[in-house]
Amino acid sequence: MKIRILPVLLLLLLIAGCRQKPVDYLNEAKADKDARMEWWRDARFGMFIHWGLYAVPAGEWNGQTNHAEWIRESARIPLEVYDKFVGQFNPVKFNADDWVKMAKDAGMKYIVITSKHHDGFGLFDSKQTDFDVMSTPFKRDILKELSKACEKQKMTFCFYHSIMDWHHPDYLPRRNWETTRSTEGANFDDYRVYMKAQLKELLTRYGKLGVLWFDGEWENTWTSDYGKDLYNYVRNLQPDIIVNNRVTVGRSGMAGMNEAGEFSGDFGTPEQEIPATGVPGADWESCMTMNDHWGYNKNDKNFKTTEQILRMLADIASKGGNYLLNIGPTADGVFPQESVDRLKEIGTWMKTNGESIYSTQASPFKNLAWGRCTQKKMTGGTRLYLHVFDWPTDQKLVVPGLGNNAIRAYLLSDSDQEELSVTRESGSLSIQVPTKVPDVINSVIVLDIEGDPAVYDTPVISSAASIFVGEAEVSIKKSESISEIRYTMDGSIPTAASAVYSSPIKVTETTTLTAACFKDGKALTGNSSYTVTKVVPVPGHQVSQAKPGLLFNLYRGEWNKIPDYNGLNPNLSGVATDFSLANKPADDKFSVDYQGFINIPADGVFTFSLSSDDGSKLYINENLAIDNDGPHGATTKAADLALGKGLHSIRISFFEGTGGNSLELLWKTGNGKSEPIPGSAFFYYR
Repeated sequence: MKIRILPVLLLLLLIAGCRQKPVDYLNEAKADKDARMEWWRDARFGMFIHWGLYAVPAGEWNGQTNHAEWIRESARIPLEVYDKFVGQFNPVKFNADDWVKMAKDAGMKYIVITSKHHDGFGLFDSKQTDFDVMSTPFKRDILKELSKACEKQKMTFCFYHSIMDWHHPDYLPRRNWETTRSTEGANFDDYRVYMKAQLKELLTRYGKLGVLWFDGEWENTWTSDYGKDLYNYVRNLQPDIIVNNRVTVGRSGMAGMNEAGEFSGDFGTPEQEIPATGVPGADWESCMTMNDHWGYNKNDKNFKTTEQILRMLADIASKGGNYLLNIGPTADGVFPQESVDRLKEIGTWMKTNGESIYSTQASPFKNLAWGRCTQKKMTGGTRLYLHVFDWPTDQKLVVPGLGNNAIRAYLLSDSDQEELSVTRESGSLSIQVPTKVPDVINSVIVLDIEGDPAVYDTPVISSAASIFVGEAEVSIKKSESISEIRYTMDGSIPTAASAVYSSPIKVTETTTLTAACFKDGKALTGNSSYTVTKVVPVPGHQVSQAKPGLLFNLYRGEWNKIPDYNGLNPNLSGVATDFSLANKPADDKFSVDYQGFINIPADGVFTFSLSSDDGSKLYINENLAIDNDGPHGATTKAADLALGKGLHSIRISFFEGTGGNSLELLWKTGNGKSEPIPGSAFFYYR
C-alpha cells in the first residue's frame, strides 16, 4: 500500500510546485543583486554582435550606401520584398568556435548577440514562427552552435532581443510609410504572448545565460507595466539572469540612463557615448560600434583605431562602467578583416594589462591630465592602476591631490616588478618613470597606497539656484575627511587665516564665495569660486476673466525642429489642462503649441525643467527660457527664473518626429523636489 501512495504524493507535490506563484523580483534586496551582478561588474569588456538578414544587402539599397540593420525602415523596403532575403541568407563560412575564440583572445568576457532584431528575424530555431534561420538555405541553429562554443571556451553567452518587431502581424504601430499594410485585426497583447513564447525558448533551450539585452522599447505601445511584467517573466525562467534597462520605458535617449526612482532593470545602456563623469551608484555599459554601423555595411571603412578602442576601454573602466564593443559580420558568416585586426591588437594589450581592467572600480580622481585610473582593494590598502596616455617628458608622473602614503610603484608590463621611486610634493605624489615609453597607446603603472584613497579635490560650492530673492543658502563640499575647507566671501583667495567652513552659509546680498582645502596651514587644492546673485522678481499680473487651462493648436506634419506656426492651419484646437495630447497623439509626426498663463503662488526663484522626446521650447513672459529643440530621445533641460506672485504668460511648443514621444514640465522652489506643474496653475484668456 505504501508503494502505491508514494507516487501519488510525488505527483501532488509536482503539481503544487508547478502552480507556485511567480517570484516578484522588482524589489530585490541589494545583497542579492550584488551577488547576481558580480561576474558582470568584474568582466568590464564584452562583444556585441549584430547579425541577421540585413547583412545580405550589406548596407546598400537603390544606390544608397548608408544603411545597415535598420535597412527595412531606412530604405522603406516592403515586407514582401524584405522577406526574400530569407532565401539569400546562407552564411556557409560561419564557425562558432572561431567567433568565440576571437572574442576570448581579445580579452572579452561575454558575448551579446542579436537573437532577434527589429526586423523580427530570428537566428535560432523558433517554434513560434517560420521567420527564422531554419527557413534559410543555411538551416542551422546559429545560437545553439554559439551556446556550445561559449560553454566549451568558458565565455558567458548573452542575447539581445528586440521588443519592437516590424514583421509580426500583431506588433503595433506599423511603420508610418506602410500605408498598404492594414492593422485590421492586429492585437498587441497577442504579440506580447508571442514574444514571451520566443523568450521562453531562448531561456530554456540554450543553457545558462548571462544577460538579456532588450531594445526597441520606445514606441507608444510599450509601457512601464509591460516592462516590469517582462522583467519578472524572464527572471522567473532564469533567476540569475541580468536584464538591461531597455526592458521598460524611461531612458534618456542615447545617454541610456533612466530618471532616478524609475524602475530601470539592472543596468543602464549609454549608446555610442561615454558618460562624462560616469554614473556613480549605478551599473552601466557603453555599447559602441567599431565603425559607423551596427550591422554589416560593406562601404563603411571608418573603423576606430586600436588606440581609440583601448583608451575608450580604460576611460569606461575608470568611470565604473562596462564596454560592449560591436561587430557586424558579413552575410557569409565572417567578421570584417578590419574587426579581426583590431581584436588581435586589443588582445595583445589585454594579455599584459588586463589586470588593470578586470574586477576594477572607478577612479578616485575627478580627472587626470595624463590619462585615467582604475583601482582595486587589497589587504591594508588600495592598488591604483595609472593608465598613462601622455608619457611625461621630464620622467616625473605627478598624481595630483593624493594624500595617502605610497607602498610601492612599478610598471605593469615589467615582469620583474622593479620598483619606481615615489616622492611626495605637497598634496601630490610624484613617480619617477623611465625615459622610454612602455606602450604608446596606454602604459599602466601600478601604485599601491596605504588605506582607502584620499584625494584632495577642489571644493564644490553650490546653492539651490545661482539667483535668489530674499536670502540664499550656500553649501561647500569636499570628497575626503582629512583636510579642512577655508573660504572667503569677498572674492579674495583663501589663506590659512580664512574662515573654516562648517555649515551652510546664508547670504542676503550678491556674494562671491571662494574656497580651497587646507591641511597644516598649507593649501592642498586649487580655488573654486561661485557667485549667487540677488535679483528682483518679474512682477506677476491679474487677468480678469481668466479661465482654467491652456489653449492648444495641434499641427500634423514632419519637422526636425519646432516649426514656424505662422501661416499653418491647425488640425485640432482646444483647451488642455495637461500635456497628455502631446504624449498620446492620434499618430506620429506632429507638433503642438500650448499658450496661456501660469499662476505663481508667491515671490521666489522657480526652477523649471522641460523634458521631451523630440524637441520642445518653453517661453515665460514671451522670453525663451528653455531651448530643448531638435530631434532627440527623452532629454531634460532646466532654467531658474525669478518670478513674482500672480499670472505670467507661458508658451510650450513641441514636435514629435520619430521614436517615442513625451512632454513634461516640472517646477521646484529652493531645495524642494521637482514636481509636475498641476493643471490648476494654468489659465487662458481669449
